Amino acid sequence: MKRSAALAVTVLLLLTAACTAGPDDGDDGDVPTPETSQTPGGRWQPRPGTAWQWQLSGKLDTSVKVPVYDVDGFNTTKEQVAGLKAAGRRTICYISTGAWEDFRGDADAFPKTLLGEGNGWKGERWIDIRQTSVLEPLMAKRFDMCREKGFDAVEPDNMDGYKNKTGFPLTAADQLTYNRLIARLAHDRGMAVGLKNDLDQIPQLVGDFDFAVNEQCAQYEECDTLTPFIKAGKAVFHVEYEVPTTDFCDRSKELKLGSMEKKYDLGAWRKPC
Repeated sequence: MKRSAALAVTVLLLLTAACTAGPDDGDDGDVPTPETSQTPGGRWQPRPGTAWQWQLSGKLDTSVKVPVYDVDGFNTTKEQVAGLKAAGRRTICYISTGAWEDFRGDADAFPKTLLGEGNGWKGERWIDIRQTSVLEPLMAKRFDMCREKGFDAVEPDNMDGYKNKTGFPLTAADQLTYNRLIARLAHDRGMAVGLKNDLDQIPQLVGDFDFAVNEQCAQYEECDTLTPFIKAGKAVFHVEYEVPTTDFCDRSKELKLGSMEKKYDLGAWRKPC
């Protein structure tokens, strides 16, 4: 997780199927047709420039006129996923794969030897991604949950532990091995998978992932680093929290990023490019 805004305490609020008033200024009319294709294996493949909504806290708002919704995998119900899909949306299952969260139902299944330093968010600690034999079955169960709920794809978070103070001597090679394991777990279940942040390893991982999810590349002048995904015909879903749309949307459109401004709690509010 690089400056991840995901899953503060507000994520504990249960999502419900009810809609609220439109949270963004735009997106009128019918849901746009997704810029999409399929991989040879039949997985969904979002294309550059695809618009999206990312909501991890609060009451789920299903009224945003975008083709892709990225929502919490634990708190979103199978019925909500089905409702989004019936309305023409593709759905992405948010799951933390690089950090332990004490508020998840499977938290007790993680051995204490896996748990490292806190990652800056309440109730979360980095995990030792070198212990793949222990982590693989734990993550497989989470991905099974995403598949059983009907999600099209997975957004695995905290995928750059080796660049952070985790409490473990993680290397770039450790991260590549683990990230490729995560990609395989999704693909084995017929789901697409996105690379979350981890900009330095994009050249090595762009072939393993179906799209990218990025936070704050404009603020930190890193958006050009994501172009390998665009050149490969794969979407980059991008958010900014502290930079107004007037300062990044022109460049985002040039780069064919799917960009919007969000608040750190990742509720329903959005301001798209």
